[in-house]
Amino acid sequence: MTDSNGLAFALFLAIVAMTLAITYWAAKRTRTTSEFYTAGASISGRQNGIAIAGDYLSAGSFLGLLGLISLGGFDGFLNAIGAFVGLVFLLLLVAEPLRNTGKYTMADVLVSRLNEKPVRSLSAISTIVISTFYMIAQLVGAGGLII
Repeated sequence: MTDSNGLAFALFLAIVAMTLAITYWAAKRTRTTSEFYTAGASISGRQNGIAIAGDYLSAGSFLGLLGLISLGGFDGFLNAIGAFVGLVFLLLLVAEPLRNTGKYTMADVLVSRLNEKPVRSLSAISTIVISTFYMIAQLVGAGGLII
């Protein structure tokens, strides 16, 4: 391992350790569902904006959008712009009605109308599948940094 790869690997481990420490600290402070999902309504608009930006600036997003642009040219670029514009419609069409129901997840809303066991099972399976594909892109980005 070269010196720069060793430094990159050490920084990667430091970020993972810091993330785990923050998660442990936050878990000790969380008592209710509201505190877990919405931080007890103590997040400012600026902090929420930084969180959304962090989600869009992830390795998965960059790799996916850059791959789309490289394969599709200008059409890929338009698709990338569409992903960002789609966030506004997502907030208006899904997030606002979800907030108005007083529930925190789509599974909670569906459970209030449908049979709980199949809805929770399908929600868990879909979350695992989507997260797996997203994490593959994240790990490719991290692997590119380390190697």
